[in-house]
Amino acid sequence: MRGEDGIAFSMPGGDVSGTAGSRPVDLAHLARQTMGDRSLEQEVLALFVQQALSVRDRIVDADVKQRLLLAHGLKGSARGVGAFAVADCAGAIELQPEDTNTLKRLGSLIEEVRDFVAAISR
Repeated sequence: MRGEDGIAFSMPGGDVSGTAGSRPVDLAHLARQTMGDRSLEQEVLALFVQQALSVRDRIVDADVKQRLLLAHGLKGSARGVGAFAVADCAGAIELQPEDTNTLKRLGSLIEEVRDFVAAISR
């Protein structure tokens, strides 16, 4: 891949591999959260991906109350690991839980994070 994805994957663990905004996960933020512990970073990211995929699979068919709970929980977790685009999208779902375009966008963003984490975990 070229473009932003190529930059993000060129130096997966390095904070100089593109800008934080070009990656699905802000690795500098994650490193601060984990105090630079790489194995903890990997564990936290794996747990986040599991949670995010679970939310992705359930949120579209959830009723509004459950959708709000799922979005809120995901927003907090995403901010914690540095998946800020996912967090922002989940926040948008909290404001407009019936917006199908935002729900689709969330699914795409979660898949980007999943793919990114898989690439940096090789």
